[in-house]
Amino acid sequence: MKWEEFVALALELPEVEESASYGRPAIKVRGKLMAGHNTKEKAFVLRLASVEEQAFLCEMAPTIYYITAHYRNYPAVLARPGKLTKKEARGRLEKAWRIQAPKSLVKAFDA
Repeated sequence: MKWEEFVALALELPEVEESASYGRPAIKVRGKLMAGHNTKEKAFVLRLASVEEQAFLCEMAPTIYYITAHYRNYPAVLARPGKLTKKEARGRLEKAWRIQAPKSLVKAFDA
């Protein structure tokens, strides 16, 4: 999956915008980071609910998800673009959006 495809999936969610974070391409909802493109690792970064979720994803789908020392103890995971399906990306982006979006926006989306 290319970054542009990943961004297009994210932009299907309410109030999502393409942005930057620490000089790298990013996806935000109301200014809060939900995903990014780690150009050094050539991977997508996804915000998670917890470090426990990070460990779970890395254990259950190690061909897709991994972390580096930089992301240890931080609720995020790296995803290999070549292994990430459209369905998986869409689901992960929605989860990241739900974590970062204001509760009122999530409630309106679910209505």
